[in-house]
Amino acid sequence: MIWGADPEIFVFPEWLPFISGRPVRWYGLLFALGFLISQQIMFYIYRNESKPEKDVETLTIFMVIATILGARLGHVFFYEPDKYLANPIDILKIWEGGLASHGAAFGILLALWLYTKYDISWKFQFKKVSRPNQNWLQVVDRIVIVVALTGCLIRMGNFMNSEIYGVPTGSGYGVVFSKNLHDTFLKDSSPIEKISAEHAQKEIENKEGYVPLTLEIAFKNQPEILTEGSLKKYLEGRFTNILFDYPYLNNHILITDHKLEYTLNKNTDGSFNAAVSAYGISRHPTQLYEASTSLMIFILLFLIWNKMRIKTPDGLLLGIFLILLFGLRFVHELFKENQVSFEDTMAFNMGQLLSIPLILGGLFILVRALRLKK
Repeated sequence: MIWGADPEIFVFPEWLPFISGRPVRWYGLLFALGFLISQQIMFYIYRNESKPEKDVETLTIFMVIATILGARLGHVFFYEPDKYLANPIDILKIWEGGLASHGAAFGILLALWLYTKYDISWKFQFKKVSRPNQNWLQVVDRIVIVVALTGCLIRMGNFMNSEIYGVPTGSGYGVVFSKNLHDTFLKDSSPIEKISAEHAQKEIENKEGYVPLTLEIAFKNQPEILTEGSLKKYLEGRFTNILFDYPYLNNHILITDHKLEYTLNKNTDGSFNAAVSAYGISRHPTQLYEASTSLMIFILLFLIWNKMRIKTPDGLLLGIFLILLFGLRFVHELFKENQVSFEDTMAFNMGQLLSIPLILGGLFILVRALRLKK
């Protein structure tokens, strides 16, 4: 599969105040959709357990704040502390990326403890409160149901962004992430109007399992500047050098032996098209692996709750959630590229190390819940 989806859905028009020119991205939409759907599910759960539905609104505030702050600070301190501590103001720039699910997990667990003790308004005013039949474990048991669903949607957002991808599969099976072609070549100074990767007509893999591709290029219609000679010089010079030398690009698209094979054709309007032979590196779509397993965890937890409801032993769902989600996360990391360079020298990467205490905690909580049930 060749995946080069645009992560932006649309851009707000210039005449709109405050948000003019700002893009709406799939990641942000799916992230927000996770909270909206989760809130409706929590209304359903509270209604069926005869708990105050208005508490769900307060719970939503705690969850939104905890997820964003926890995920952001988790990335800052677990993955790139030197970078952010040197420029603390960059911590606020969450639109540049950098969220860690382990940080979100710790943030949510703390926030839910605060929820059982305090009420909070949209003006962020706290007051002490009593919530009958809503101790910490009971609340967490219900929250992990929707957290699994939100995690599924967030990983789908990562897939739309072509980020957090896996290691090469070494075969023609997997996903070739081609979005970096657009990011690299569609610049203001580039003569390229449009570029895309397609499967080559002759599907013959090389010995490393790379997938044969044809890069379809449409050049800008500037016949006075972009002549056949200038475009040949561009393709055999700068274009080839970029394909061969840019690490971000040749993690996904490459040519062999620094030799470019291409055809250049002139259109009736005077513009040119080119077809360049290249190879794609198929990778494990680890975003989809995690999204699918998170969805299955959501279905499992919801079915268990639906069978027991208010009689669910305290900690049962939390224990299952921690064991399955982070146990599978440990496995997923085997197929995932390391996020930061220092992980390359580690026997287990940061995602795996952070998963271990959560798995052990889940085992302890699950055993305790089963004993209490007996």
